[in-house]
Amino acid sequence: MNHAIKIMAPGHEALTQNTRFQVYTERQLDKIRPLERFTKEQRFEMHVVANVLPFRVNQYVIDELIDWNNIPADPVFQLTFPQRNMLEPEDFERMAEALRRDAQRSEIQAIAVDIRSKLNPHPAGQQEMNVPVFHGEPLPGTQHKYRETVLFFPSQGQVCHSYCTFCFRWAQFIGDKELRFASNEAGNLHKYLAGHKDVTDLLMTGGDPMVMKTHHLKAYLEAMLRPALEHVQNIRIGTKSLTFWPQRYVTDEDAHELLALLERLVKAGKHVALMAHFNHWREMDTPIVREAVRRIRAAGVVIRAQAPIVRNINDDPAVWAKMWRTQVGMGIIPYYMFVERDTGAKRYFEVPLERTYQIYREAIQQVSGLARTVRGPSMSAGPGKVEIQGIVELNGEKIFILRFIQGRNPDWVQRIFFAKYDPEATWFDDLKPAFGEEKFFFTDEYNAMQGV
Repeated sequence: MNHAIKIMAPGHEALTQNTRFQVYTERQLDKIRPLERFTKEQRFEMHVVANVLPFRVNQYVIDELIDWNNIPADPVFQLTFPQRNMLEPEDFERMAEALRRDAQRSEIQAIAVDIRSKLNPHPAGQQEMNVPVFHGEPLPGTQHKYRETVLFFPSQGQVCHSYCTFCFRWAQFIGDKELRFASNEAGNLHKYLAGHKDVTDLLMTGGDPMVMKTHHLKAYLEAMLRPALEHVQNIRIGTKSLTFWPQRYVTDEDAHELLALLERLVKAGKHVALMAHFNHWREMDTPIVREAVRRIRAAGVVIRAQAPIVRNINDDPAVWAKMWRTQVGMGIIPYYMFVERDTGAKRYFEVPLERTYQIYREAIQQVSGLARTVRGPSMSAGPGKVEIQGIVELNGEKIFILRFIQGRNPDWVQRIFFAKYDPEATWFDDLKPAFGEEKFFFTDEYNAMQGV
């Protein structure tokens, strides 16, 4: 039975919201009451996929965000519940056969590991190229791909309130320590930052740092107020909590303490940004998320919104235009439109780059300049963040115009380059240089970085 509480928000009547966090994983999937309307075979298909790719959903998402009269098309249902076609047919049948004959758990896990190995668990050189060296050893739970920004994966935040079906960090959640980024070494993080004065931004990521209790966050963030870390001016927190558990900022027992921590950082002169992940305007449509946004902004925190274009969820310019207008109306800054990465269930979610650019262009035409802060479509590829700027015909050849938003070499940033038009391409690695060139301008240097 869910607990409920009434909250008062300025300009609103009392709002009743569930405050008991109840979560379901693959083992509890059959206990989700709205799924009782599904056939036994449909539920079995969900179990098959959930034995390969991580599944986790909570009662708030089930009760407040999914329209159960619009299944399976509902975008939040697609965002959170496993779909058969997320796996290749032969991989699906292999796992299904093992489950039907009630195979030993060890065999099921071995099949899952084999299938996952084909799903590019760590794209864009995350393990091979992004982990920095500290005192001669790799620094666990840390990535330093771009000069100004260090990513940190706190061990207490390597789970989410619910999981996105398309998540590019799905490998964090499958229990394989070799594939998982995580660290509870706050001291080493702070020492590393103190020794790198060109770092201006710390990005706490995961998983979701906002699953952590505030006292854990304090252990990582209060040190940012020390003189030795004065150069770290921007503190970013990547989170999906405003969608999956906005109660974190309103009714959780340490919600006030969390907001006080963020406000203290702001008042000390730090720029604190919540990097919110919204895939659809429906996620911002409940009273409690609006109250959460109000409280976060009242603490002086800036909220920036980002998401990939995902087939079956938001591959529609009208959805993006409405989402950006809604965000601006709530005081949230539209920040990035990403291309879905080449990992996990990409076969089900990917959108051709040509269509991705069309969606961006048609959506941006429908909003005012206040929403045109959004950058994209952007591919977080191995060499850096690459933006599709246009599709044109030049010198008799149809091409993609591309630009580095970020690069492993800062000198690449803002550089324009060209790729052959390919209507089937869905990711940067599918592209070839235009105009008969054998390689892109950065290829040799990037290969050297990889040790190729």
